[in-house]
Amino acid sequence: MQSDIEIAQQAKIETIDKIAQKIGFNKDDLELYGDYKAKIKYESIKKSANNKEGKLILVTAMTPTPAGEGKTTTTVGLGQALHKLGKKSIICLREPSLGPVFGIKGGAAGGGWSQVLPMEDINLHFTGDIHAVTAANNLISALIDNHLHQDNELKIDQKKISWRRSMDMNDRSLRSILIGLGGKANGILREDGFDITVASEIMAVLCLSLDLADLKKRVEKIIIALNNKNEPVTVKDLKAAGAVTALLKDALKPNLVQTIENSPAFIHGGPFANIAHGCNSLTATKLALKLGDYVVTEAGFGADLGAEKFINIKCRVGQLKPSAVVIVATIRALKHHGEGNLEKGLANLGKHIENIKKFGLESVVALNHFSVDTNKEIKQVNKYCQKNGTEMSLSQVWEKGSKGGLDLAKKVLAITGKPNNFHFLYNLEESIKTKITKIALEIYGADGVDFSDLALKQMAQFEKWGFGNLAVCMAKTQASLSDNPLLLARPRNFKVTVRALKLSAGAGFIVALTGEIMTMPGLPKKPAAELIDIDKEGKIIGLF
Repeated sequence: MQSDIEIAQQAKIETIDKIAQKIGFNKDDLELYGDYKAKIKYESIKKSANNKEGKLILVTAMTPTPAGEGKTTTTVGLGQALHKLGKKSIICLREPSLGPVFGIKGGAAGGGWSQVLPMEDINLHFTGDIHAVTAANNLISALIDNHLHQDNELKIDQKKISWRRSMDMNDRSLRSILIGLGGKANGILREDGFDITVASEIMAVLCLSLDLADLKKRVEKIIIALNNKNEPVTVKDLKAAGAVTALLKDALKPNLVQTIENSPAFIHGGPFANIAHGCNSLTATKLALKLGDYVVTEAGFGADLGAEKFINIKCRVGQLKPSAVVIVATIRALKHHGEGNLEKGLANLGKHIENIKKFGLESVVALNHFSVDTNKEIKQVNKYCQKNGTEMSLSQVWEKGSKGGLDLAKKVLAITGKPNNFHFLYNLEESIKTKITKIALEIYGADGVDFSDLALKQMAQFEKWGFGNLAVCMAKTQASLSDNPLLLARPRNFKVTVRALKLSAGAGFIVALTGEIMTMPGLPKKPAAELIDIDKEGKIIGLF
């Protein structure tokens, strides 16, 4: 069996100007990054502003196993299938982080015959967007420490600096560090640490900004520390917003590439889904909606994380209205949640189907097919979906590309042709506690929420500062509907514990921290990096 990278390297790839022509752009609209990838110029984005918007299709999933259930592959395959049916379809995905690429999950460019190309470039460096976010993040860090060193005019309390450094790599050794060692000439001695770049608020800000002006306003609002009066100190106070935005000028432009079947794809932005909102950029999604009749996008992890945040955060900011939802499931994951019992594990899928309906939307379950799946198991899943009021489609897009997703595409199209009752789960005017509680009870199925004394204190402080009307971004394990990764299937009789809150004023949400969420992952015993190599001709092997 061919590997993903072998399939990708044998594919017939078209030059990016030909892909651009399919969505109404020409070479003059592009900033080329070689022959096969490009950014869209700002002035070209504006040309489509008055176009009618297409229909938005969200791809989410049941609660995944550590290997993931094929959400990206399904997104690419569905986009290709719609294209094959003669629809003007565009897919929108997040950019892969180097952490997972070299860690346990590998790349994030799809798989088999449903990939985005050039696969190696997309997974490694791409157009430099994530590096720009890293540089912008670390510029703020450097300016903070320089400010402390240069007499600290803003009276920053160095014990209350919330801003951390970042890098796009899994490196557990950098989670907690001491900086300023070596005497006064080397800065102020203090504790610091690194987050992986995709967990940086800069990434969330980039992906929720509508244009350069909005980006700068959001950067200005980022809170980096508290002063000795316990008041917020912002990037604007540090006089850093202009320089930070300048570093992000090109990173805000959407990246155009193609699928393995030469249909257009935007790959842009990549915030973490369990610490941030886990969706590709608003600029790419909104542009795609102006250029295509159908836009297929994904949101990270299961629907309890990705879809909830996609709707309550991204759709609210961007005034987006989904027309259909696809829930990716696998028999492997269903058995995992049932501890070997498929019937028991189906309860997890059922809760995700139920949750999508809470937003007034209809879904199709895409059962991502594996060769070990039996007909009996497939029929069992189909029967369960029908019982729960949704269609199931056997998705074979990894193995067959668009041909393996035609049934899924037709069932999705049937939903998009119907009106829906789309709405948000909560109103921004509700209290922070109410918003968190609604998510926990309605989406996770919890009996209640326990707030730590620290969380309650922070809640009162944020509301006093005027941030009580922000959206809520739940930081929770992706391995369970609950905040306990060991509770599988559909947990009952549990409470969610919110141990602390984090104010992301630039991104426009309050992060509610539950459990132990790792913002700087570590590498596994056998990192994927060990499999990656390059030959003397420059051909990369082992990337998956």
